[in-house]
Formats: sequence, C-alpha cells, structure tokens
Amino acid sequence: MARDLVFDLKTPEEVIKVVRDNNVRFIQFWFVDVLGDLKSFEVTPSELPAAFAEGMGFDGSSIHGFARVEESDMLAMPEASTFQILPWRSDEYLVARVFCDILKPDMTPYEGDSRYILKKVLRKAAEGGYTFYLGPELEFFLFSSNREPACLDVGGYFDAPHVDLGVKIRREIICALEDMGIEVEYSHHEVASSQHEIDLRYQEALKMADVAVTYRIICKEIAARNGCHASFMPKPVFGINGSGMHVHQSLFRDGKNVFFDAADPFHLSREAKGYIAGLLRHSREICCVTNQWINSYKRLVPGYEAPTYIAWARRNRSTLVRVPMYKPGKENATRVELRSPDPACNPYLAFAVMLAAGFKGMEEGYDLPDPIESNIYEMDRQALADNGIGSLPDSLHEAAREMADSELVKETLGDHIHEKLYQNKMIDCSEYNKLVTKYEIREYLQML
Repeated sequence: MARDLVFDLKTPEEVIKVVRDNNVRFIQFWFVDVLGDLKSFEVTPSELPAAFAEGMGFDGSSIHGFARVEESDMLAMPEASTFQILPWRSDEYLVARVFCDILKPDMTPYEGDSRYILKKVLRKAAEGGYTFYLGPELEFFLFSSNREPACLDVGGYFDAPHVDLGVKIRREIICALEDMGIEVEYSHHEVASSQHEIDLRYQEALKMADVAVTYRIICKEIAARNGCHASFMPKPVFGINGSGMHVHQSLFRDGKNVFFDAADPFHLSREAKGYIAGLLRHSREICCVTNQWINSYKRLVPGYEAPTYIAWARRNRSTLVRVPMYKPGKENATRVELRSPDPACNPYLAFAVMLAAGFKGMEEGYDLPDPIESNIYEMDRQALADNGIGSLPDSLHEAAREMADSELVKETLGDHIHEKLYQNKMIDCSEYNKLVTKYEIREYLQML
C-alpha cells in the first residue's frame, strides 16, 4: 500500500472526505472488551455522518465485561483522529478502521469501556500539566500453526537474519505497521526459538494503547497470510523464555522530561524516584491487570529473564524496574522500564494502572529504596530478606486476590471493571484447578 495513504485527520468532515476521495468501501469500528480482545463491526460510507454525530448503536450484552441484558444498549462513538486505512486491500476498494469510545444511550461514557478508563487517568495527570509517554516492547512467537507451538527456527537473541520465513513475516509486519503510520525503531530475533520483537517509537499513552491493539492484529493477520500463527501467549513453550512487554514510561511537562535531574547521581528527579517507588509498592496489586492469564505466571518464574522480585536498578535486568543509563544530551530519553507486563494484557487497563501506581508514589512522596545491582536470582532467602526484596504473585489466584483488596486498582478501574475482571479471573482459576495435567499423571499415577 502506498505511504501516501497514511492520514493525520482531526475532524469527522476530514474522514468523510478521505473515505469519498479514496473509494473506501468499509470502515471497521474497533473497541476492546474488558480482557483487551478486539471487537469490531463494519459500516459503509453512507453511515459515517450519522455515526460521528450520534454514534452507532449495538447490543453490549454479549461483549465480555460489558452490560447485562436488561441494560445492554450501547453506542460506539468513532474518534476521527484514529482513522487509518488497513494495510490489506482488494483490487477494487479499501477498508479502514477507526477506534471508538463506548457510550451509554444518554451519551455519557460507559464505565465498562477500557479506553475510557485510560482517558480518565490521563485526564487526572493532565490536570497537573503532565503528558504520559510510553514505549512498550511486545514480544511474540511465530509458530507453524495455531494448534501446537511448533517453532519456525532455532535462532537466539539478536541472531543475524537469515532470510527464512520468520524474518520474511517480521519484515512484512513492519511494512504493514508503517503503512498505517506507526513508527518502528528496530526489530530483532529474541532469546527463544521463533521469538521476535518489533520496537515502536514512543507515543502518548492513549495513542500507544491504540497502536498496541493494532500491532497485535497486524502480526496475526500477516502471519496468517503466510500460513503461520503469531502468538502473544506469555509462555507457550516449556523450558525457554516467554514473551514479555517491557514498558518504557516517562512524564513530560511543558515539553520537558520531568524524570530528569542533572544534579542527581542517578540523573533522576524527585518525581522519577516517587514514580518508581509507586510502581514497586503497588506492583503486586496491579499484577492481575498487567499479567491477566493463568499462563502469565508460567513466565514469571526465575531463570528465564522475567522479573519476579520487587526491586529496581540501572543495569540489572533481574529487577522489576530498570532505569536505562543516561546518555549526555539525551535528557528527554530518561525513562522508567517496568519489566513484568506481558503482551497478552489489555493495554488500556495496564497503562492506566501503571500510571496510577507511579503517580501515587509521586503525589505522596514515597521513599525509593536503594537500587539492587547484583543478580537477584542468585540470592538465597536470607539475602532477599536482608535487602528487603519481596516478590510478585506466583499465581493468577494470588494476583487476583491482591487486586480485589487494592483501593488503588479499584479507584483506577472503577467498580464495574474491577469486579468484572476479578470475577473472570476467579472463573479462570476455578476451571484450571479442575484440570488433571500431564505432570500429575507422570508424577502421581504410579506412586499414589
């Protein structure tokens, strides 16, 4: 697709004109359910004026985490600035997408809309003059099918690219992202076989959440067109690294990075230290949002470069939070990297609770403990205790219980999503606990 079909539109009138001038035949209205799964329906160009004016009605009772049957009427209100042409097309016409806010019939925001939750938290930050920027690193696997995790290669971290199918697919994904105006910094093979990473240029948080949803769909679509399957499952293969979503984050005010302080030994401002302390203190509470699946906790175990211990450092990648080293003249690059989230989360909710936790630490002046620069994985129980190092939940059940008791998460997500997410996770845990695994058969059948 030609790059001249990337648009920076602001108003419904501009969208309607682009649709007419470029023979766009279908416009997909995108939004996510409480788990972050993409939902969409298509409209034709003739419906756009009314859609922008009053939204498009739909039944929300069948959308996970949305309304009950007796209060199911919803409106999808398209946001003109999110309009882009999708990078796959027919010979006759184009298809576009636009993200939507979900409203109630009285045109007020629906409390079950994940995008609204992120907007609400960002609005609070904006009241203090802050703009929240993010740069997530979404890792994924490419498998030969969606029926079993059969790898396409046996490569490792930063391996030089042989032009195999995996590299071909990765390059096609990058082209598709750029065809939608999504800036890519670089890409590489990750540690595990058939595992890849494409790093996106940092963006304002709401736009980045939209980009993360788009990125996952593009990866899956391009892989499918090549007869393969792209998976964001956190730990699809035993014995090798899982997929994380390390999230680089910073706050700007008046065009300046408020995390930077030239006079500090770590080049971190008081705000940055409070923000890191907030992430650390509330990390167990937000874990069910950033790592929302049973499988997420198969990744969060020692030995596979995934963080399990609650500490921070500059060089140490065994910690939960890392602060990349400062480079002279690169003050705006000062940032905090949270390493626990995985790419199967709901990005709107995950970004919201990250900001809420960090902001809480800033507002209340949390004290930041000393950095831990030694390898935490090599510490014994006594050394962990001596250094005051706690750990993340080791199961979804434990994480869900932490979330249920968290005032910060409840305030951030609102009662509706907080309760719906907790209920869903408890069902997951209950169903999982009923399973008899291959491990149990192997270990217990003969012995017991």
